[in-house]
Amino acid sequence: AENHMIGADEFLASCSSCHGISGKGDGPIAQFLTPKPTDLTQLAKNNHGLYPSLGSGNYPFQRVFQVIDGRTLVSGHGDREMPVWGSRYKMEEGDKYGPMGAEKVIRGRVLELVYYIQTIQEE
Repeated sequence: AENHMIGADEFLASCSSCHGISGKGDGPIAQFLTPKPTDLTQLAKNNHGLYPSLGSGNYPFQRVFQVIDGRTLVSGHGDREMPVWGSRYKMEEGDKYGPMGAEKVIRGRVLELVYYIQTIQEE
């Protein structure tokens, strides 16, 4: 449960201004964005009920991770509208953990978001 709290805190700090507190794509700046932010509560439903988790069918966990991290562009967005959180986290962490340590911290923060988003899926 503590991990979901970490992910929830990260979501509120990094994602809610666009995706909204509940993840429905209705954050305070969503009205100014084109395209509109994704309703993150519908990822499993929009992918045949398969939330992106390791080994669970045709919507891979890794894709969600890579979209948040910035390694994969979201189709239909053209240029990247969503911030590249991996780059932002890297700037925040700097060199205080060394190059490999920073990568582990960044990966952990992105994973916490991916796991938290899994908990807000609607049926």
